[in-house]
Amino acid sequence: MRVLLTGHQGYLGTVMAPVLAAAGHEVVGLDAGLFADCVLGPPPADPPGHQVDLRDVTAEHVAGVDAVIHLAALSNDPLGSLAPDLTYDINHHASVRLARLARDAGVRRFLYASTCSVYGAAGGDGLVGEEAPLRPVTPYAESKVRVEDDLHALADGDFSPVFMRNATAFGYSPRLRADIVLNNLVGHALLSGEVRVLSDGTPWRPLAHAADIARAFAAALTAPREAVHDRAFNIGSEINNVTVAEIAEQVAEAVPGSQVVTTGENGADPRSYRVDFSRFRTAVPGFDCEWTVKQGALELADAYRKHGLTREDFERRFTRLAVLRAASDAGTVDDTLRRRR
Repeated sequence: MRVLLTGHQGYLGTVMAPVLAAAGHEVVGLDAGLFADCVLGPPPADPPGHQVDLRDVTAEHVAGVDAVIHLAALSNDPLGSLAPDLTYDINHHASVRLARLARDAGVRRFLYASTCSVYGAAGGDGLVGEEAPLRPVTPYAESKVRVEDDLHALADGDFSPVFMRNATAFGYSPRLRADIVLNNLVGHALLSGEVRVLSDGTPWRPLAHAADIARAFAAALTAPREAVHDRAFNIGSEINNVTVAEIAEQVAEAVPGSQVVTTGENGADPRSYRVDFSRFRTAVPGFDCEWTVKQGALELADAYRKHGLTREDFERRFTRLAVLRAASDAGTVDDTLRRRR
């Protein structure tokens, strides 16, 4: 297929592009380029693509495309809480506009990167499946719910949206993110000797390696239409349903000499959920995640050492909020987070 991959210069997109290419697809990227320079290690070989803000996409960008994989977004809770109006403008309205343009252009499959955060404060001890009530507690998660609803309304006999509710990503990517839980804890362990847990450590988190998420999208891209059409799928593995305290212990084992310090300064986190990932395995036989949290922690520690991660880079270049604040201070983006020409 000829696949338009939005967010191809992001954390997940940089891992996903070569997975799609290796499967034989022609990948065309689309990215605003805000995080293109957030590279740890050798620069990645990006596919050809368009440097354009998601809000400025036109019919030309989706012409001749067989499928769209839509990753581009303001991609975490602190960003969403800082600028909720921009989060809804970019993550919700621009995403639905892209889907309409794709449908009108004859695109047949639209894979949407949603999140398990839509379950929010699920509570209870049971596993949360796709039919569970959605209880988003942040603008970021709320924007994902709104897009799912609007894409469902666009689904028809020719246009198949698929909602990929990813677990929290982890693992090395050439375009690193340090503001997601496992990546962050491993970095702090190496740089300070402490695995610092700011909550009480009890919330449950479902995690998935970036490479496993990429493989899942590649599998969904070619799955039979009847198996995935207009359906939501949790993407991850039950083995990686872990508490924040358990994540911290895995990090301490991966970084010898580090120790867990639980401060509890942020109190109890309302986001706590354990997730059932069986629906996708049933829909796409043969797929399963390959990476455990422990393996990911070891991989990250090795990559951080190999590529000489510094504290300044960790806190400034690989934290999304810090990158955007620096760009705003430098005048390279305007108040709407559009890049200045």
